[in-house]
Amino acid sequence: MRAARTLAVTATAFAALGLAAPLATATNGPSNVTVPLQVERGGDGSNGVTVSPFAVHQGAILTITVRGCAGGTVTSNAFPTTTLPAAVNGVSTATPRIFNNATPGQYNLAVQCNGRTLTQPFRVLAGQGAQGGLGGSLAPSSTEMAVGGSLVAAAALGGGLFIARRRRMTGAGV
Repeated sequence: MRAARTLAVTATAFAALGLAAPLATATNGPSNVTVPLQVERGGDGSNGVTVSPFAVHQGAILTITVRGCAGGTVTSNAFPTTTLPAAVNGVSTATPRIFNNATPGQYNLAVQCNGRTLTQPFRVLAGQGAQGGLGGSLAPSSTEMAVGGSLVAAAALGGGLFIARRRRMTGAGV
């Protein structure tokens, strides 16, 4: 009885450790996200237009901040024309969504406000989809089907032998 308890406690400890290990490595593991240099933050503010982040992924939101603009529009090849609302405390902000199919590379945006055009560069990076595994998006391969079928057949054969043996043992004693 003690051996069974010891085995159960050991198995539980290993299971807890095994389930906690992916979480521990996920927070400190390698990352393929690149952080742009400080120089490329989206402008030096000389024309009053800044973008954040400077390097944005396909399908992500780009925040455009304009100082001294009473409202207008923001245009680019990377996102649909966006309305720049009236300024609050001298600052207007627009948040367009980058097209999912925007080609990665350098782009410019143009802000039309107060009868003038202001431009600002930004970069579109290749999109990063969720890294959540296959999620049922692929059918099982023929190898997986063969392994699964053989496991089911082995279980059926083992169950049949168990029942046949049990019948013989109970029939012999009566």
